[in-house]
Amino acid sequence: MKVILATDLIGVNTAKGEHNRDFLDKYGILTINMISSPGAGKTTLLEVIMKALKDKYNFGVIEGDLYTSRDARRLLDHARAVVQINTCGICHLNAEMVARALEGMPLDSLDIIIIENVGNLVCPAAFYLGETCKMAVLSVPEGSDKPAKYPELFKEARTVVINKSDLLPYTDFDLPGCIKELREINPEAEIFVVSARTGEGVENLLGWLEERVKRVSPVD
Repeated sequence: MKVILATDLIGVNTAKGEHNRDFLDKYGILTINMISSPGAGKTTLLEVIMKALKDKYNFGVIEGDLYTSRDARRLLDHARAVVQINTCGICHLNAEMVARALEGMPLDSLDIIIIENVGNLVCPAAFYLGETCKMAVLSVPEGSDKPAKYPELFKEARTVVINKSDLLPYTDFDLPGCIKELREINPEAEIFVVSARTGEGVENLLGWLEERVKRVSPVD
């Protein structure tokens, strides 16, 4: 009997991701892989961040979505470059998709690239795209149990944003309990509680982002 072994897709993807990272390092670009479930408010949060910082930094966005370009169109006014990736049903971006997107971006003039991944708490966490770090976005209406139920993303994330804090009084979201579980899963993660709608807590997140930009410099 002939046995054909499947290709190590994760391994191949990781190698391509490392290539992307080496490529981005030459330009000194901070690259953030933003991951959340659908409806957590990634795009609204991105609008707020870029509107606040676009006079200081040039943003590029790689927008991952299953089929539409609606989110990408919302970000055009705030970014130097926006590239849409439609995965046509695939539940995550991979490093090859990102590599192709980078080919169409003015990397010489960018300071920050945000990869807004496909809405999913599971698959995107397993695929390294070449990012500097992962940002997990969790929203209050989803419930405070998500870090414990989907720990792989929260283990990988350098920062966790708990969004829609303005809804805390109207839900049973256990904020102290959620933060405690996040600390147990990933003691090193920076945690920010924000409301993209009201602006609450966003200033602290902006400060973290600016500090991260300062740490990145081009590699010869």
